Amino acid sequence: MSDVLTAAPMTAKDFATDQEVRWCPGCGDYSILAQVQKVMPTIGVPRENIVIISGIGCSSRFPYYMNTYGMHSIHGRATAIASGLKASRPELSVWIVTGDGDGLSIGGNHTIHLLRRNLNVNILLFNNQIYGLTKGQYSPTSEENKVTKSTPMGSIDHPFNPLALAMGADATFVARTMDRDPKHLQAMLVRTNQHRGASFLEIYQNCNIFNDGAFEIFTEKSSKPQETLFLEQGKPLVFGAASDKGIRLDGFTPKVVTLGEGFSADDCWVHDEKDIYKAQILTRIFDDPKIEGHLPRPFGVFYQNDRPCYEDVMAMQLEEALSRKKPDLNALLRGREVWTIS
Repeated sequence: MSDVLTAAPMTAKDFATDQEVRWCPGCGDYSILAQVQKVMPTIGVPRENIVIISGIGCSSRFPYYMNTYGMHSIHGRATAIASGLKASRPELSVWIVTGDGDGLSIGGNHTIHLLRRNLNVNILLFNNQIYGLTKGQYSPTSEENKVTKSTPMGSIDHPFNPLALAMGADATFVARTMDRDPKHLQAMLVRTNQHRGASFLEIYQNCNIFNDGAFEIFTEKSSKPQETLFLEQGKPLVFGAASDKGIRLDGFTPKVVTLGEGFSADDCWVHDEKDIYKAQILTRIFDDPKIEGHLPRPFGVFYQNDRPCYEDVMAMQLEEALSRKKPDLNALLRGREVWTIS
């Protein structure tokens, strides 16, 4: 008989803390927390090597409820702190939990620079199109004419499209999911973790106190089949309760067609996660005023590409410097632009 004891597989309970979860009853954050706790035991990373860093907002309570290392940092700076941590401890699995206000307003610049640098971290951006923690002001993703406490006559701001922003920052993984589709949310969390590089996952999250029903059309059984388009690699863009609707490209313009009326699934746009040009069309498919007709909202992986990670290139650069036979700190500090005056 072997004397080696095998540790029992971890479960979602192993990732839950003894802290009271303090979100409003019915908040979409509860579902996101539950799915993250279910997925964490499957990624093959010990709890002591997982770090969750948040900024400020309702979503930023997350580290208290995850039995891992974590930090509740300052407004908009979770991405900056996570960048430093990943650069110094590249073996850690680093997750950034942020919201549409925290990550796209005060933290907007930090977000885009993390994405372009391509550190191997995972950004979970909870988008509820409102400032929930501070009691209902409009956010960077709130729709135009949004009436809130800070915009009693309606917001005149044009909103951010988070995925279009991520694509513009050269993110190497861009995806969208929602709080009320647990299976899809779990699948997207797994894909997020599997990608090596900066992963950007937008999660539609219902704020039932200050912006209730913002995404109801995509989550209710009666409307979901007609209003959502679930992207699958190598599969045609087909949707509808009877899978009887498809999307074709007319030049660069997406068009909805009815299958069986002169068109079949073979005539539809086939999704390719590596196609950066079509991915940009997909991010704009629902908010481009030039597109005629009603188009569904896409969910899934829009774009995925491989590019060297920042921390890997930095380690190579340091290794190269240390491998020199006679490293000269003075010469390094002086730089290359040195003149001798006689």
